[in-house]
Amino acid sequence: MEAPPTPPVPLAALLADRELGLRHLAGPAEADVHGVHASEMADPSPYLLGGELLLTAGAELGADPDGYVRGLVAAGAAALGFGVAPVHEEVPAALAAACARYGLPLLEVPPRTPFTAVARSVWRLMAQARTRELRRVAEVQQSLATAAARPDPVAAVLTRLASSLGGWAALLTPAGAAAAGPGPSGGPAPGPATAPASTAVGIVRAAGAGVGEEVLGAVRELARRVAGGAAATATDASRGTHLAVYAVGGGRVLALATPARVPGDHTIASVAAVLLTLITAERPAGAEAAALARLLLGGSPAGALGGPGPWYAVHARGGADPQALAAALGTVLLDPDGPAVRLLTDREPAPQPGWRLGVSAPAGPDALSTADAQARRALDRAEAARTPLARHTEPGLAGLVGAAEARAHAEALLGPLSPALRDTLRAWLAHHGSWDRSAAALGLHRNTVRQRIARAAALLDRNLDDPDARMELWFALTRAPES
Repeated sequence: MEAPPTPPVPLAALLADRELGLRHLAGPAEADVHGVHASEMADPSPYLLGGELLLTAGAELGADPDGYVRGLVAAGAAALGFGVAPVHEEVPAALAAACARYGLPLLEVPPRTPFTAVARSVWRLMAQARTRELRRVAEVQQSLATAAARPDPVAAVLTRLASSLGGWAALLTPAGAAAAGPGPSGGPAPGPATAPASTAVGIVRAAGAGVGEEVLGAVRELARRVAGGAAATATDASRGTHLAVYAVGGGRVLALATPARVPGDHTIASVAAVLLTLITAERPAGAEAAALARLLLGGSPAGALGGPGPWYAVHARGGADPQALAAALGTVLLDPDGPAVRLLTDREPAPQPGWRLGVSAPAGPDALSTADAQARRALDRAEAARTPLARHTEPGLAGLVGAAEARAHAEALLGPLSPALRDTLRAWLAHHGSWDRSAAALGLHRNTVRQRIARAAALLDRNLDDPDARMELWFALTRAPES
């Protein structure tokens, strides 16, 4: 299970820490803190990435506290912590007035509280929040797996998912009709939140959440992006509601709408999408059923294949009987839905009468998604060349990931990063992690580069000291559209 990003620390949690003794003086009392930065510069805003609690003793505050606060707000600072003594005996009234004017939370840090103690408290609270989020994700994953084993698994999974995320969920079918589960009480979703039959969108309601026509229209538009297979997921927002869709297979789409979206929700929804993919297959028999059972029992679906391989992914078009094709290739692993018939076999495929086949390179159980992409591209070549069978033969990295898949992966991976963070990360990787050369290339101070790289690592939840992580990010950055 992929770990969710670290949640931010609520400002209220810091104010509640009696050992710190922080006191709220001006501005809102609520904010999300993503980090801590201490600075005595007259204008620290160029060195902020957004979301920081800035700590200062006001040594360089000067005669323009209004401009100082305005710069912090423009840089996205979460809050300002002002340490009284040794520079100022109390927080300047002009600073408090500016924070109230621009809506920046202002905290007084007492003389007995070192700035490092505030920073440590933030990191401790972040670690606790991450642990809670990991526990929540694990518990919901288990509850979804349990739901998938019930007599009406689609309805059970959708109901459990909607309840866990505090919103609603629907499974949209290729024809536009929807297979939806019951409401939280076990009956159908309540009338006011259910779309008319003409909209063909099924809804599972949770915690009384209602869904209007505008949100439903946005969901249908978003679902079109993934129903054709161009992308695996897509997100949007409508009237303050967070929307997300996930490809389930066979043109089906899992659609979600929630009032809020926290770091672990994507992981939870991805697990639900995998379960729905398995339980909505037309023939979940044989190895497919074993894969579902293994997943429900906490194992790996790949383990249901029964051996290390090698395995071949096959895409096929042209014939009239996919079952006969599967029998000829010696497999029961068949997905007949979609623009091409997809199969998985442990026998090296040979040409079959009436079919055009694209065959992947031999792969182990953990590389089946790559093999599937190879088979799709091989089928395209077979049809272009009018040959009955084409095998994956492209050497190197380009052969492992096609251009469309590379762009989609790059956008999904780099999505949390702003254009400035992408440019900084690209330059830093290009200069092999050298702070000085990266700063010179970007025309920035080396500390700014450090701050941005740290922020990028946090947003991506990647260890940038890991050469595998650097390689993946460089691959994504060189294939993502120009920012």
